[in-house]
Amino acid sequence: MSAQLTLPETNLQGDCPVSLSIYDLDLPKTPANYQPLTPLTFLERAAGTFPDRTAIIHGKIRVNYRDFLSRSKRLASALAKLGLKRGDTVAVMMANTPGMLECHYGVPMTGAVLNTLNTRLDPPIIAFSLDHGEAKVLITDREFSRIVKPALALAKVKPIVIDYDDPEFTGEGERLGTLEYEAFLASGSEDYAREAPGDEWDAISLNYTSGTTGNPKGVVYHHRGAYLLAMGNVVTTSMSKHPVYLWTLPMFHCNGWCFPWSISVAAGTHVCLRQVRAGLMYQLMAEHGVTHLCGAPIVMSTLLNAPAEEKRPLKGVQFLTAAAPPPEATLVGMKEAGFEVTHLYGLTETYGPAVINDWHEEWHDLPRAEWGAKKARQGVRYVPLEAIDVIDPETMTPVPRDGQTMGEAMFRGNVVMKGYLKNKTATDEAFAGGWFHSGDLGVMHADGYLQLKDRSKDIIISGGENISSIEVEDALYKHPAVQAAAVVARPDEKWGETPCAFVELKPAQTATSEDVIAWCRQHLAAYKCPRTVVFTELPKTSTGKIQKFKLREMAKAL
Repeated sequence: MSAQLTLPETNLQGDCPVSLSIYDLDLPKTPANYQPLTPLTFLERAAGTFPDRTAIIHGKIRVNYRDFLSRSKRLASALAKLGLKRGDTVAVMMANTPGMLECHYGVPMTGAVLNTLNTRLDPPIIAFSLDHGEAKVLITDREFSRIVKPALALAKVKPIVIDYDDPEFTGEGERLGTLEYEAFLASGSEDYAREAPGDEWDAISLNYTSGTTGNPKGVVYHHRGAYLLAMGNVVTTSMSKHPVYLWTLPMFHCNGWCFPWSISVAAGTHVCLRQVRAGLMYQLMAEHGVTHLCGAPIVMSTLLNAPAEEKRPLKGVQFLTAAAPPPEATLVGMKEAGFEVTHLYGLTETYGPAVINDWHEEWHDLPRAEWGAKKARQGVRYVPLEAIDVIDPETMTPVPRDGQTMGEAMFRGNVVMKGYLKNKTATDEAFAGGWFHSGDLGVMHADGYLQLKDRSKDIIISGGENISSIEVEDALYKHPAVQAAAVVARPDEKWGETPCAFVELKPAQTATSEDVIAWCRQHLAAYKCPRTVVFTELPKTSTGKIQKFKLREMAKAL
């Protein structure tokens, strides 16, 4: 019998010792057989293997992989000369531009942490983010000077400001700092040799949740998780070599779902886009042979509702969408327009998407209604995610896999955040019971596919009956005149709450409240139908998500 040695450290639960076996003795980690995982290696490999291949397209600009790596190293070198080191924060307020891609590599090469700021937020929130993240440097696009200038005046920190002047931006804006991005890069060396990360658990980025009340929370990603999720995007979505990716998803949102790193894995081409406009999107997709793009359902609506003269014939373009389940009518429309829609699900806390509706070939032949129902499910875990389940938050036990019993969707694995910056209480709450609590309510089907039913705060309880706002919204989206819809609870003296529908009509379409309610009665049980219908433009976040907290306030005032 071999001797057993006991290590002083404990396992992840911290409740039992770890024993050494014969496979641990004299077999240590060395530089030859162990390196911390980091997505920085993806660009290094792509530049070494395909140096002349086009990495970035932006207007008339073309950048190959050799220069992409060189410019990223120059950025890292210049930042290091400023004294940036491990754990320092570099904030960026930028559009989907080549500079933003360079920041995703150049900043973490120094060991510093990249904080991509939401370009749609107001100055007080930007100031809070700068202060909370203790930004040492701020790289800002001239377009956003009207937001950044007052934010800097409000912030307690005084970061070094570097102005990014994108030649594709022709609007107004002013320089706010003493350094200009291209000149700053010129001061750095392409021979810069990175040492970071020293540990794959080191932070690589900081992303603030959009938050509907109070200050946003700072979600911290590590190199290991970014590596795995970036690789997971390629593997789980079956992305082949040399994809052409159109940047419709903001790179500030969950670091662009980690696609700034994913595209380097497959030595693909980034097609940058400052603004989501249907005509330009169709033009770029046709001109450059775009194979992939990501976005919320609002991006799909923008494409589908474009004037006929702006549309181009497309075939097999992969559209990866998250947020609310795409309505059946939208899925059918996208298919007819030449897009293959794949539904993903995740949160800022899971590096973006960590669940995919992995499609079965035999489902293609299902009747339309069944096909749509399959398409609307969130799906199964990404390859690098250890587990996703629907769990009763009170007992912390999985609910039956019957497609009916609701619980909270919970995640566990290496693509879950380190935690919330400077917020131990919120971190502990989020990880209670050894799972990340998403706050999303759903069911688990017998085949192991997750389907969301609502956010916990969005469930409508009317006369003791639970009503899923997603179910009601799906019925509304099937109405031929409806472009967008959202359902929230409206206080009611008799029933407690009743469904209130906010509807945005398609251009040149008309409908009355009576029409909409009658339509819902054809598709839903009577108690689930909206009692109130409001026609209005729906408030949305910069990533296209409908802001239900604003609608709830509007419903209370009706």
